[in-house]
Amino acid sequence: MSQEKIKFSQASIGKEEEEAVLRVLRSGWLTTGKETFAFEEEFANKIGAKHTLAVNSATSGLMLAYNALGIGTGDKILTTPYTFASTALAARHLGAEIVYADIEKDSYNIDPAAIEKALKEDKNHQIKAIVPVHIAGNVCRMQEINQIAQKYGVKVVEDAAHAFPSKTKDGFAGNLGDIGVFSFYATKTITTAEGGMIATNNPEYAEKMRVNRLHGINRPIWDRYTSDKASWEYDVVDEGYKCNLPDILSAIGREQLKKADLLFEKRKKIVCRFNQAFKEYDFLTLPPDGDGNAWHLYLLRINQSKLNINRNQFGAELQEAGLGISMHFIPHYRFTYFKNRYGLKPEDFANAENQYQATITLPLWPDMNDEQVEHVINAVIQTGKQHYV
Repeated sequence: MSQEKIKFSQASIGKEEEEAVLRVLRSGWLTTGKETFAFEEEFANKIGAKHTLAVNSATSGLMLAYNALGIGTGDKILTTPYTFASTALAARHLGAEIVYADIEKDSYNIDPAAIEKALKEDKNHQIKAIVPVHIAGNVCRMQEINQIAQKYGVKVVEDAAHAFPSKTKDGFAGNLGDIGVFSFYATKTITTAEGGMIATNNPEYAEKMRVNRLHGINRPIWDRYTSDKASWEYDVVDEGYKCNLPDILSAIGREQLKKADLLFEKRKKIVCRFNQAFKEYDFLTLPPDGDGNAWHLYLLRINQSKLNINRNQFGAELQEAGLGISMHFIPHYRFTYFKNRYGLKPEDFANAENQYQATITLPLWPDMNDEQVEHVINAVIQTGKQHYV
């Protein structure tokens, strides 16, 4: 095993997905049609949402969600710097600006107290939506965030890219705000290779997003080419986009959805083994856990006061030991674009910077075998022991 690289992530794909793809290929209909509509209905039933819309990426989903809320030039969204760039860039595509609130000290999720502080300082009421991100599948404090949103008259768009199938006592993450957006990218807990899903219980938002996900056309292409009504008759009623998910990917998603609970249980078993092994060492801090954690990522923190190497050096040695690691996330204030546009500095986000400097993301995927899991555990522990002070 010492010479075999353990992938950072690998999708759990079986014969069911292969057969689903072949079924669509042989049907003669590859783009958005009955497979996608079935996927939407099945996903809605799973999470208890009234409306779901399959899209070609979570990024597109966020853009459609912001657009449905009327967010555009002159408006702002409020989110965390500790997320992938798309959370913010989807708003920038619409001409909106970004306001950032720091994360909690002991988690990676946005701090409700920092949210309220930013809203108090928004004297011109330009912030139209709070965008909490459920980092690594650990659900944000949604009750508090929703209460703050109601107090200040703003909407809540959940970036639930990491959060399926996170289920809390209040329901599924992604169905706890006004609109939720999920990702089915190749590394996610279920995948369509590329793709995502929007969820909302508001029929007006749902209809606006449905029209705008395909050029603002008021008639789905499936209806145009399968009904008795003339296929060429349709209207463009809004300035829409090209965000639809094709049937060939939706077919994969339907099979993945059937396995979602099983894949989740496999992840949890691996996490339990990691936690059991790592909790004994004071140079390591286990990832935060909470109600309904989906365990999309395993964010291990190193205690650099106990080691003679930093996070980057620790990560480099894990790579040399054959582990496909990553670092989640590089905060937005470290990227040239956001730094230049908003004048962001690390010292403005002490919690995010502390977490970033200490965190390594370990390999975690459902089909990891016992030997692979043990190799990850041993590599981490041995690296720490070699540099313990």
